[in-house]
Amino acid sequence: MLRIENIKKTFNPGTINEKMALDGVDLNLEDGEFVTVIGSNGAGKSTLLNAIAGVWLVDEGKIFIDNVDVTKLSEYKRAVYIGRVFQDPMMGTAADMWIEENLALAHRRGQRRGLTPGILPEERETYKLLLKEFDLGLEDRLSTKVGLLSGGQRQALTLIMATLQSPKLLLLDEHTAALDPKTAAKVLEVTDKIVEKSHLTTFMVTHNMKDAISHGTRLLMLNNGKIILDIKGEEKKKLTVEKLLEKFEQASGEEFTNDAAILG
Repeated sequence: MLRIENIKKTFNPGTINEKMALDGVDLNLEDGEFVTVIGSNGAGKSTLLNAIAGVWLVDEGKIFIDNVDVTKLSEYKRAVYIGRVFQDPMMGTAADMWIEENLALAHRRGQRRGLTPGILPEERETYKLLLKEFDLGLEDRLSTKVGLLSGGQRQALTLIMATLQSPKLLLLDEHTAALDPKTAAKVLEVTDKIVEKSHLTTFMVTHNMKDAISHGTRLLMLNNGKIILDIKGEEKKKLTVEKLLEKFEQASGEEFTNDAAILG
């Protein structure tokens, strides 16, 4: 579902601030695979996600989504294939619109606009059932403005909106980093439910090692713009933070320095 071939990205080339953010990354994600991505600050994890999303174009290499070459496509053209949830709960929704209006916009994404009624009764019922399933306490608040929701409620709603149309690829950009631990755990629970139910191919960048280990079917660790660890199957199920740090040191020859990631 996602194929990356030897992509490279350098920022500020030819200057004193030159930084190679991606250094020949190769990656294949199968249909329905849920990959978590961890790395210290500057390792390249966010750069890799943004390269996939088309926020900036890579200098070299190829990116394919569902066997379509999207390497030179702009961000808005890639959006046809991608659902994305950002770190900031304020992004991805319209604060001054009702919950049901936000859901309707996401549900009708890509459809032709016309002189049709607003939200049909059957649509409203669908949204109620969807929200109730994820136990957000929002199924009876469809006419509440999204700006009045808590950060966790809003982030969970954004996640539902991003997946309503079953995208080819779901990108989660540290989507729980701005939330308190209890709320973050709830959003991750919703994430697991949605990904499993819709069999979504998912790429989740996180700063938290415990979350990277506990969620998903495969774990990648980046360092200096390269994938240095790729752990899945039984090996991932038995993984601990201590073992992951040990593997990182063996693969990189250095200590992991991001305390926030270690401590969660």
